[in-house]
Amino acid sequence: MDNCHHILPNDTGISSLDCREAFQLLLKSEKLYAHYLSRASWYGGLIVLLQTSPESPSIYVLLIRLFRAQGPEELKGLATSLGLTEDEYQALLIYSAGIFANMGNYKSFGDTKFIPNLCKEKLKTLVWNSEAFRQHPEKMESLWKNCGELMYSLLPRQKQLGIGEKGISTYFSKNCTMKDAELAQKFLDSKTISAYNTRLFKTEDSDEPCCFEVRLASAAVNDSDVDTDMSKKLKSFEFKGARFEVTRGDYAPLMKKMVENLQKARAYTANTHEEQMLECYIKSFLSGSIEAHKEGSRHWIRDKGPIVESYIGFIESYRDPYGSRGEFEGFVAIVNKAMSAKFSQLVASAEELLKELPWPRAFEKDAFLKPDFTSLDVLTFAGSGIPVGINIPNYDDIRQMEGFKNVSLGNVLAVAYSTEKEKLTFLLEEDKDLYIKWKGPSFEVQVGLHELLGHGSGKLFLQDEKGILNFEKSTVINPETGEHIQSWYKGSETWDSKFSTIASTYEECRAECVGLYLCLNKEVLRIFGHEGAEAEDVMYVNWLNMVRAGVLGLEFYTTETKQWRQAHMQARFVILRVLLEAGEGLVSLQHTVGKDGKPDALITLDRNKIFSVGKPAVERFLRRLQVFKSTADVEGGRAMYEYYSAVTEDEPYRFLTLRETVLQRKEARKMFVQANTRVTGDEPPQLLEYESSAAGLIQSFVDRFPEDADEIECHLLELQQSTAHFWSSTGLQNKG
Repeated sequence: MDNCHHILPNDTGISSLDCREAFQLLLKSEKLYAHYLSRASWYGGLIVLLQTSPESPSIYVLLIRLFRAQGPEELKGLATSLGLTEDEYQALLIYSAGIFANMGNYKSFGDTKFIPNLCKEKLKTLVWNSEAFRQHPEKMESLWKNCGELMYSLLPRQKQLGIGEKGISTYFSKNCTMKDAELAQKFLDSKTISAYNTRLFKTEDSDEPCCFEVRLASAAVNDSDVDTDMSKKLKSFEFKGARFEVTRGDYAPLMKKMVENLQKARAYTANTHEEQMLECYIKSFLSGSIEAHKEGSRHWIRDKGPIVESYIGFIESYRDPYGSRGEFEGFVAIVNKAMSAKFSQLVASAEELLKELPWPRAFEKDAFLKPDFTSLDVLTFAGSGIPVGINIPNYDDIRQMEGFKNVSLGNVLAVAYSTEKEKLTFLLEEDKDLYIKWKGPSFEVQVGLHELLGHGSGKLFLQDEKGILNFEKSTVINPETGEHIQSWYKGSETWDSKFSTIASTYEECRAECVGLYLCLNKEVLRIFGHEGAEAEDVMYVNWLNMVRAGVLGLEFYTTETKQWRQAHMQARFVILRVLLEAGEGLVSLQHTVGKDGKPDALITLDRNKIFSVGKPAVERFLRRLQVFKSTADVEGGRAMYEYYSAVTEDEPYRFLTLRETVLQRKEARKMFVQANTRVTGDEPPQLLEYESSAAGLIQSFVDRFPEDADEIECHLLELQQSTAHFWSSTGLQNKG
């Protein structure tokens, strides 16, 4: 992979998430509730630095101290006096913004490392001449010593996240392999310990059995008496010839800060569900208990239609190479009532729409538990990246039996995918204007269907520890074989633990297929305000966008390791393969030469064949996806999914060549500037907003921790140092 693909371009789009109007309409108590939840989220978001790469915390602290001592404009003057060009200084701003937006030096979308587009010696010279260095030379030199080399290094293993020789992961010590991850999952299942808030550290001694430490995230440490039920699991176990030591206290200082702010938020809850939800979250973050977090999630589901919506914890498992450990995220958002009304209509129609999905009734949940589905304006989203929609919680047992919530993040959707016509690749000229006009509205429909009826549909066949089945074994027939089903989930097995490395992308593919399939329903389009010719255009652009996304997805495939690095983009490529396989001229994909003389490509979709060819193809594929998922048929599901995920040079599509074209013409993913909230005396919290630029994004982070920035940075460096030996024989030597 060329090094240019590891650089964030200077013209990377940066947009502010506007939530001023929504925030100003809140009552003082609601603003205070949002403020303290935001504080908890921002403190927790720093955990992602420790979950991303060994060097990420040092890079973050180096840059935040550099810009805190001299703002972006003042530092520019110094940079100019030292001989840096405007482009070189802009490259530093973009790199710094990228570190803060991704919470680390690997892209949140694609998991590849990015490095400064500025030579190392020039950056070092700037650091050495900075006000931050003048004030604290020993500390700044120590930070540079720990991250200067790694900041720029692009050794093969360091180019992407992964396990073992395939990449970097701080969920696992450097010596862990995929087999170790599999063994650890079996151990965790045997002890009914969730992997969501854990990391795995391996110690090898030639004279002793292999030893693994399973470290849980918690404010409490091992000798604490918090949560006696959880404490019972904190000991050594022998398992399949290895020793497992279960400990807790990972990220403890940051977990403590989260707890303190959640406790403050409790004073401003609107109802008992919010109060009990926070009580459970506090218990979970203090003790390391995922069961407590699950209980909090149950109260969260029952809290219908809150004005201020939030969720916080170790949530998405996309970046765990094994697919079981959750990356921290916390969001706080405010309801957009107009758009939420459309989603409420979709929820009201859900039970009828579920009947249209292409699997037998026995493969659908026994009862559809109508969820909250709201459009929200994000105030705070702390983590590695910001999605446009979410369906949570991710706990299978809760989703199956008690329900879930869907949220569409309206102010993210409004700016995330806006595209200039000149930068729109791989489409016919006559499709471009239509695409630009209807991309936003069509994606709104797709997100709604994807989250509510994609992630919200389908039954998992289960047998609990007592042997009780949640289905009638004698009557459930596999529609693919015509025989009784032969497999199901047993005991503590879950979707994530069973399907592991493909679970996330497979599920995203299933949800995307549901969106494609149901967007052909006129009633769905009417709910979103589209009828007649307009509805036809929205439908067409939604399918066209999926086909184009499948091509763009090739950016996220690594040829050296034959690995996909992004769950959603792999899913979209798989769907492209399915639609190409359908034939009959539904989709065509041609290699061409652009006006600039460089390799190009052209995608066409015959809108007249969407119903006759496209819909049956998606129907067949979607049914197979669901059957394999419902029946825990990992072997069948993996074989099918890996077949469609294969990127080859076979004619006629030559996907490996197409990938090179995509890389040459790719557009950088946008970054978002978020506001801060500030409380002064007895006044209501104030909203602090920033300009839509790299400098604005940097300043928002400089201002984020006004009371305790030095303390927090010291905690980060201490936490980094405490685990450094797991990735380096020499360790990191930070001096606060």
